[in-house]
Amino acid sequence: MSAKDESYKHKKVISIGTVSEITGLTERQIRYYEERKLIFPERTQKGTRKYSFNDIEQLMEIVEKMEDGVQTFEIRQEMLKKEKKIDEKKIRDEMIRGQLNARFGVHKSP
Repeated sequence: MSAKDESYKHKKVISIGTVSEITGLTERQIRYYEERKLIFPERTQKGTRKYSFNDIEQLMEIVEKMEDGVQTFEIRQEMLKKEKKIDEKKIRDEMIRGQLNARFGVHKSP
């Protein structure tokens, strides 16, 4: 997948009504997952929620897990663990880049 493909997936441009139509979830269900901190829509100046394609994919994963009997609390804990691993990897990568730069004068960034 190219960076261009990935960039459009992150844009928060989709209304809650459209997300509801795409996912089959009610608007109330979607707001509930936001309340449980499982999805994070942006808000316009007037307070309208805007979602991305990544948010829609996340919602579908949430629904699938809930159908398998996983609770929202457990889903949130899993998300936090995944975020922590990503943060740790970024820190580790930055340390390695710093060591390479110090040792060999390598200035390559990701």
